[in-house]
Amino acid sequence: MGDFASFSEFLQMGKHGLYVWLSYGMALAIFIYNVSSVILLKRAFFMKAKRQLRREENAS
Repeated sequence: MGDFASFSEFLQMGKHGLYVWLSYGMALAIFIYNVSSVILLKRAFFMKAKRQLRREENAS
């Protein structure tokens, strides 16, 4: 753990732990949102494309 004497001291980050861990949490939440939104949009796009292809096949 580098410069920290104990795990508790590591978590406290020299009394800045709250801000450090909140910023890590926010970054992780934004990352998860970005990845999941792309996956959901991709899924919706392909479902819409499949429906459109089925309609075109049934129309002919």
